[in-house]
Amino acid sequence: MAQFELVMPKMGESIMEATILKWVKKVGDTVELDETVLEIATDKVDSEVPSPIKGVITQIMFPEDAVVEIGKVIALIATEGAGESKASPSVESPVTPAVAAAVTKTETISVSSSTNEPIPTSAGGKFYSPLVKNIAEKEAVSLNELEAINGTGANGRVTKKDILSYVENKTTTVEAPIINQPAVQPTTELKSAPVAPASKPAQSYSGNVEIIEMDRMRKLIADHMVMSKQTSPHVTSYVEIDVTEIVNWREKVKSIFDKKYGEKITFTPIFIQAVAKAIADFPMINISVDGTNLIRKKDINIGMAAALPSGNLIVPVIKNADMLNLVGLTKSVNDLANRARANQLKPDEIQGGTFTLTNVGTFGNVMGTPIINQPQVAILAVGAIRKKPAVVETQFGDMIAIRQMMFLSLSYDHRVVDGSLGG
Repeated sequence: MAQFELVMPKMGESIMEATILKWVKKVGDTVELDETVLEIATDKVDSEVPSPIKGVITQIMFPEDAVVEIGKVIALIATEGAGESKASPSVESPVTPAVAAAVTKTETISVSSSTNEPIPTSAGGKFYSPLVKNIAEKEAVSLNELEAINGTGANGRVTKKDILSYVENKTTTVEAPIINQPAVQPTTELKSAPVAPASKPAQSYSGNVEIIEMDRMRKLIADHMVMSKQTSPHVTSYVEIDVTEIVNWREKVKSIFDKKYGEKITFTPIFIQAVAKAIADFPMINISVDGTNLIRKKDINIGMAAALPSGNLIVPVIKNADMLNLVGLTKSVNDLANRARANQLKPDEIQGGTFTLTNVGTFGNVMGTPIINQPQVAILAVGAIRKKPAVVETQFGDMIAIRQMMFLSLSYDHRVVDGSLGG
């Protein structure tokens, strides 16, 4: 009987850890091929992890609510037949601490902002997540200072909130001098006289109010949006376009399209097809930034922002959108949208996007100023289509006519995208 190692799957190029929400299978349970073993969550999506092999769960390495680094072994599955232990073939190779640290430095977006149990490290005998260590390095917080912070996380571990609070109050908080302390145990010295970060004053509310705590996904979205604004200097350009011909064509073919292909055609696949063609003409919008390097993506993977029943947003990705015709795009859009609302998206389906389209017109908005979905450098918002009087050029001269008009608004990273390219 062989032991099979089930590891935490890679959930995206910028995801370094995931939270275990629930173990569907317990030790001793039999698991079939592709049967769900556990449910996990990142700042992108909640997902199920299937078993890549048939066997029996013999060991579970992490409890529920634990935050686990990508590539870590999370369970052992006993299989029939002799042989050495094998790692799950359905995931990428485990990420070494050195590689994880390097990726964390260049893509701070990649680290989940969850305040659950962080990733362990041997420094000082305490545990710190890659995000906490990255913030400490950037803010010149020494290991001794880090050891002195009273963590509010599980088992007293330092969370993102703790380190940011410490940094914020560092200039006004003077560390007490340590006098006549033995030099052989610096960790013990600091623990004997810890410097606690100053707590923020309690917020008072007047009037008739209800305090509602954000759910987990909303907290992660909030962190992601703030981080994006801090990373990229946003500029938004607008253009109003005449989509009368598109509206008339869709109205003419939608019933025929439904009968022939079994799919309802919306405006979204039409817009995605137009975006994919535009990106092919202007490939320098299909990039990401790594320090002073531009990473040009040769695949055109269009993310489409989809609203969930909870009110939160998720961005499933249509891979190689430029390779699909309108029928293929329609099937992909409808399938991803339906499974997004049912929380059935797979990890691979919400990663790898190179450009994002968001339809603010769905909510009746005529235009918007979308926030870039890092590490991309641009996002396009399409507004509501409305009938308006417009000037129409004809062979007999200009005339006023009722046309179907729509605003497009493109937010882009002004570090690498100028007004001319954005336009």
